Amino acid sequence: MHPYWFDVQHYINGQFVEGERHFEILFPATNEVIGRAPEGREAEVDAAVRAANTAFAYWSQMPPSQRRRYLRAFAEGIRAHEEELALTESLDVGRPIRENKASYVARVAANIDFFADFAVMHGSEAYPMENGYINYVLRQPIGVAALITPWNVPMLLETWKIGPALAFGNTVVLKPAELTPIGAWKLAQIAHEAGLPPGVFNVVHGFGPDSAGALLTQHPDVSLISFTGETVTGKAIMSAASRTLKRISFELGGKGATLVFADSDLDLAVETSVRAAFFNQGEFCLAGPRLLVQRPLYEPFLERFLARASTLQPGNPLDPETTLGALISREHVQRVRAYIDQAVAEGATLLLGGGPPHLPSPYHEGNFLSPTVIAHVQPHDRICQEEVFGPVVTVAPFDSEEEALAVANGVNYGLSSVVLTRDVGRAIRVAEALKVGTVWINDFFVRDLRVPFGGMKQSGIGREGGQHSLEFYTETKTVCLSNRS
Repeated sequence: MHPYWFDVQHYINGQFVEGERHFEILFPATNEVIGRAPEGREAEVDAAVRAANTAFAYWSQMPPSQRRRYLRAFAEGIRAHEEELALTESLDVGRPIRENKASYVARVAANIDFFADFAVMHGSEAYPMENGYINYVLRQPIGVAALITPWNVPMLLETWKIGPALAFGNTVVLKPAELTPIGAWKLAQIAHEAGLPPGVFNVVHGFGPDSAGALLTQHPDVSLISFTGETVTGKAIMSAASRTLKRISFELGGKGATLVFADSDLDLAVETSVRAAFFNQGEFCLAGPRLLVQRPLYEPFLERFLARASTLQPGNPLDPETTLGALISREHVQRVRAYIDQAVAEGATLLLGGGPPHLPSPYHEGNFLSPTVIAHVQPHDRICQEEVFGPVVTVAPFDSEEEALAVANGVNYGLSSVVLTRDVGRAIRVAEALKVGTVWINDFFVRDLRVPFGGMKQSGIGREGGQHSLEFYTETKTVCLSNRS
């Protein structure tokens, strides 16, 4: 048995529940089995939804200030388990532990804390009429929220949904990705320790199609679905949800462009671009895998970018010196390498990487891919159009602002972009013209929980964050008050 071993369980109605069937959990860095998780089917999904439905009757009627006390205890529990959660997230995902210890777990806790406070402090609306009537607006919880999360940054995205769903009075059934079940199980343990009432927060493990995920989206007693994941899966969930008119919020795939203008600070441009390309091994919907560099800066930038990318150190994710972790699975490595091979076969130039790094046992059996940089690509190439989701970046020069925007916007996705320039006017113009939900200027992945987050085109539907989460996770009711006694 591996030195780290996890017997993961469902969490339903305040109890940890075993399953009849199980699937293995693999450590991406070695492909060793590090535990097992139960495969939820109809019985488990139905039990979780029924528990959440029952709990909704009292949780939804609880004053927001009382719910906040439970959620603050939950957030404090996350902080108290910071070391353990940093470790388990690396074992689950393959991400370097140094990134988890830097700020990751703190942000996981902040997702709970922020919305617990926001639910208490948000105001309402009132509209007096000339004839003495007053209209005022109520925000009321909706019901059972199905939260379906991906494997790349699981705990961050789980709490991004759990926080507002619970704070605004809904109850939750969380279905984490089957490849990364440990973090959700740990969050359930912490919620249990924090004393969340039974049925308020439930976790059911399992697969998507014809399994726990699909069963959850089709369940008649689920009122809303928040999903983060692949665009194809989002379309399937949308179809299933339409049968019962469930409310949906989707954050789907991305194919972000990083636009580097000739007047950029070169040091800043290189560091920001490397982070955007290779954070979380490039397994990040907000990543910047398309580098567009204005021609006067192209050669010096490329030289510095290649040198900096070459310093990324793959290896054991639990080693604090490691700066590039493992990809999630062998199948995913094969998928990413297929994109690389096709690009090279069609005339692109491999400038860096393209294959696995040389690592000692047991990491030579892991799902590693060296930082990969590809040049001489065309905007319509498959590698420039589809989400690769790995440590792979294409780089191409451009001449004009208009050309850069045409290429950046010329994909089916519209989640995020990075703009690097010292020209404030250009920054404003380009940000307005980019068809994406978020634009970072001279930085990457800076998040404020108050602002809307989501994508355009096939990158999603709806927005969450601050007031936008309130709008998604609550129902609006208008009350017209007469001045008659």
